[in-house]
Amino acid sequence: MNFSTSEENYIKAIFHLQQEEDTATTNGLAAVLKARPASITDMLKKLKSKKLVHYQPYRGFRLTSEGKKVALSIIRRHRLWEYFLSEKLKFAWDEVHDVAEDLEHVSSKKLIDKLDEFLGYPRFDPHGDPIPDSQGRIEKHQQVSLSEIPLNKTAIVCHVGDQTSALLELMKHKNIGIGTKLEVKKRFAFDQSIEVKIRQQIPFNISELLAKKIFVKYGV
Repeated sequence: MNFSTSEENYIKAIFHLQQEEDTATTNGLAAVLKARPASITDMLKKLKSKKLVHYQPYRGFRLTSEGKKVALSIIRRHRLWEYFLSEKLKFAWDEVHDVAEDLEHVSSKKLIDKLDEFLGYPRFDPHGDPIPDSQGRIEKHQQVSLSEIPLNKTAIVCHVGDQTSALLELMKHKNIGIGTKLEVKKRFAFDQSIEVKIRQQIPFNISELLAKKIFVKYGV
């Protein structure tokens, strides 16, 4: 079954909201999609008629198993295109999201499976998000925010929790990307900022807000 661009945007947004809360709300969807509550209600009724969401007015909504399957297919397309744009066309990691937002609506399964094969079946996109496989399976990895790791432990950046252009630009300015090895050398009680050291570079400070958006693996 094919879906409109608008329907796919709603399905994907609901999926992401459900990762934070078990059910999504009209207000949450309105904030993400910048849509009016009346428009959201109309779309939810349409998605319910297609058996993609469980929806009861004033009680929230969540994807059905079929809705989740569709969402993972959209996310798979989006993240594979991000990987292609970054690795093959050399787009900067703060440029790929908006372009992939358009490309994700090209729904040819054959094209996406061929793209996956061409790219060597990557497991994670340029921001460290796992790429669902052709069966919708999604890999999880253990990670903690940079604000939580012990001092003087070597950690590897594996995920970015906020992929806005502003945050990615800031990380690029500080030479922090996926795969960067770093250590937290000091925490400052005044504002919870931290001092970070990357290899041979001079240590530098980052804010608590940024530290909570950067996820790392350590002790592996």
